[in-house]
Amino acid sequence: MQFFKTFLASILGTILGVLVLILILFATLVSSSSEPEPYIRSNTVLTMDMTGDIPAYISDDPIEELFNPGAKNRMSLQNLKSNLNKASADDNIEAVWVKTNQVLASWANLETAYRYFEEYKESGKPLYFSTDDIGMNEKSYYLATLADSIFTPPVTNFEFNGFVAQFSFYGKMLDKIGIEPEIFRVGKYKSAVEPYINVTASPESIEQTRGILDSATDTFVQAVVKRTGKSTEEVNELLNSAPIERVEFAIENGLIDAYAFEDEVEDIIKQRLEMDEDDDLNTVGFSRYARVTANSAGLDVPDTSDRIAVIYSSGMILPDLVDSPFGSAGITPNKLKKQLDSAVDDDNVKAIVIYINSPGGSATSSDLLWHYIKQASEEKPVVASMGSVAASGGYYMAMGADRVLAGKNTITGSIGIFNLLFNAEELISDKIGIEYEIIKTHEYADLLNLTRPFTPAERRIIQQNVESGYEMFLKRVSNARGMSRDETHEVAQGRVYTGVAAREAGLIDEVGGLDRAIEVAADMAKIEEYRLDTYPKAEDLFESLFGSANAKMHSMLTSWMPKDLLEEAQTVRQLMDQPKGHNWMLLPIQVDVN
Repeated sequence: MQFFKTFLASILGTILGVLVLILILFATLVSSSSEPEPYIRSNTVLTMDMTGDIPAYISDDPIEELFNPGAKNRMSLQNLKSNLNKASADDNIEAVWVKTNQVLASWANLETAYRYFEEYKESGKPLYFSTDDIGMNEKSYYLATLADSIFTPPVTNFEFNGFVAQFSFYGKMLDKIGIEPEIFRVGKYKSAVEPYINVTASPESIEQTRGILDSATDTFVQAVVKRTGKSTEEVNELLNSAPIERVEFAIENGLIDAYAFEDEVEDIIKQRLEMDEDDDLNTVGFSRYARVTANSAGLDVPDTSDRIAVIYSSGMILPDLVDSPFGSAGITPNKLKKQLDSAVDDDNVKAIVIYINSPGGSATSSDLLWHYIKQASEEKPVVASMGSVAASGGYYMAMGADRVLAGKNTITGSIGIFNLLFNAEELISDKIGIEYEIIKTHEYADLLNLTRPFTPAERRIIQQNVESGYEMFLKRVSNARGMSRDETHEVAQGRVYTGVAAREAGLIDEVGGLDRAIEVAADMAKIEEYRLDTYPKAEDLFESLFGSANAKMHSMLTSWMPKDLLEEAQTVRQLMDQPKGHNWMLLPIQVDVN
């Protein structure tokens, strides 16, 4: 009897605790939504902490901000542009001071951020960069090359030694545990399966990866050339020098302007703003300044009801399966269709821009995404804007748009298809000792039975299905790009391109970022003044509460894993979680230039 009393008391206590938590969360939401617009005093410096990733867009999630206070200060390209535009026009903002260390953004996103800082510099206001005890890597220094002055403490790190792309291979591991990968693919460049069957990269994989490395290197080197006045050859010689006492090396070669701790940087800025030594420097943080309206900052806001919808689609392309306990991320057909339908049904929306940041994924889901985008393009102009990566399935879905744009360093193309299956006979039978007996009604009922090798007939069937999917991919691209099947096949075969190379191959219409894509959409809609309507919209309280709780739980359980290993494990898990026999349009497991 005592057991049941204790049990019931525990249940009631848990329910009461959850209710109290929900009330606290609700109160937090209400209080945060009613925060007044900040007052910006004259002679104020906008400060921003720039570290880690810089995604294109971050949707508001107050619940996550409650669990993780740092989430409120996260930087995206969207809010970076907004704050810099306001700072350019705001008479009370005298300068921008960026405190940076290890930036991990993609090169496509870095190019966009670089352009936003360039536009801010046109206002004539100074831009300062400084670093801390962690120090700058090449990605943060690339942005810092635009600064009027760059400061560093005397004892820290400065990464200036070139770029590397990493390949991962699992062949030996699979062999040790008794699993044989069964690979079916089309396209000699379709290297997404190489990690499971090779121990070294193929010549084709090395060729396309070298193109990506060279593009990122050129972007970085030209920025350093522009800042220092050195030649391309001289900058490459500096990059090839032994990385010893790199901070002193940076000062001696004019890469960084001066040694200064953060308090000393503040004194320098005060002097340049002609402030008294005893006066405090007025500063406003990035997230606080984000609450300042464009009107208050002095920007002209178009007085029009016309809108351009910008739909951000990011992640792996997956079918609409039941969510896991840890929530789901990525691009799914139903999710995108809801956003497209909302934009199409809104009479104020005159054109749609779909920002695609995806390495691809499910072949069938990619075709469904293409269909929904094509449907929307029959109602309103649709422009596809490729972000860091829009390859394979990400490229496939873009073919439903009227126009396609990509950044210089966008990773795109990879027009190919594969099917990845595993024969676990050795693991299950020999190593574990489980035996199976199959009873079937028809010849191919056990086609996808992964406890035995495929027969030659079964291999032909699966390969033919893969080739059929590839031909459909070619058809979608041929129709969209105005190319013949053979012309498309020539530039396809799974080959990965940078944005510039994709334009030369006829796979995109123009090299340009999201801002240019919006301009193209406005031209197609024949409107001069417009506002942006951003998707996905903020979640309601229920979605935010439970979605963020799941994400937080997942983050806690995986926080101990190194970032690279975690990303690879997540990709493998997503592949394994899908229905057996699923065809894939996917990039190699890891293509990252650092």
